[in-house]
Amino acid sequence: MNVTLTINGLTTQAFFPDSDIEQLHLPLLRRFSRQQRLLNQPLIVFLVAPPGTGKSTLSAFWQKLSNETPDLVPLQTLPMDGFHQRNAWLDAHNLRHRKGAPETFDVAKLRHALMALREPGSNWPEYSRMLHEPVDGAIRVTAPLLIVEGNWLLLEDDGWRQLVEYCDVSVFIHASPDILRDRLTERKIRGGLTPAQAGEFYDVTDGPNVTRVLAHSLRADINLHMRDDGSYHSE
Repeated sequence: MNVTLTINGLTTQAFFPDSDIEQLHLPLLRRFSRQQRLLNQPLIVFLVAPPGTGKSTLSAFWQKLSNETPDLVPLQTLPMDGFHQRNAWLDAHNLRHRKGAPETFDVAKLRHALMALREPGSNWPEYSRMLHEPVDGAIRVTAPLLIVEGNWLLLEDDGWRQLVEYCDVSVFIHASPDILRDRLTERKIRGGLTPAQAGEFYDVTDGPNVTRVLAHSLRADINLHMRDDGSYHSE
């Protein structure tokens, strides 16, 4: 299936094999829907993966599927990017070059937002790709099924590992580091960097984040694997 999705305010095209939709994605969403109906309150799902696995595209696709499939509970995606520290804070702490690493997020603010997700009228910050800053309260939380997606939601470090207490089910996407390196450097080249610059960016920023997510995340309830072509399968 070819789909048009809106991610971070940008329109993108994506492809999901029909067989994967029938055998993986719809069964997962039906499972979440059953859990939400039994819980009878918002169900919070963590979708966690290293950079380059397409988790934002996947969560946007799940949202589209949930809205177009009658037996599914409506779903809303909540990226954790809105909990980045502001650039002034990053500059003051000499962390601008590490933006995207766990140390550059306000984990206490994220924890409080997760605690409030089931309260009526809750909202969620959004990261503006125009401002390159978080915008507080930009997303109004309305759906009964909430997919919170990010790299660090299952990080085993103190202050992060406690976040799992606020989700009902967690999903982790595993992938080969070599495949992720290729995908991430190609993304930077498409964005205007030379191959040498893209390789350097991976070595300094993306690469350490990939290694850290894969090696230091808690075990998830559901584990998916990304194939070489970017599609997914379950364990």
